[in-house]
Amino acid sequence: MEESFAERVYAYVMAVPKGRVVSYGQVARAIGCPRAARQVGRALHNNPRFGVVPCHRVLFQNGSLAPAFAFGGTDAQRALLEAEGVVVSPDGFVDMKKYRWEE
Repeated sequence: MEESFAERVYAYVMAVPKGRVVSYGQVARAIGCPRAARQVGRALHNNPRFGVVPCHRVLFQNGSLAPAFAFGGTDAQRALLEAEGVVVSPDGFVDMKKYRWEE
């Protein structure tokens, strides 16, 4: 049976190490669907395994937090990232050059 789009997203995001981040577009490209960044966001918003699939590690291309983070909003996403050592600026940005994970 072929793995669903969402399951491919979850598998990739689960590989992102603590203290590192990726963008929605990066996930889409990595799973072979380079124009599906929004669909990646939708899959993560519907993440049935919060705490297992670390969706808080996925940000916008410019490093900004997701305003619609499904598990508590940007404050929760910020707290989860900071607990892993990722610095989030006061205005809600992560330095992608410093924290981006490149597999």
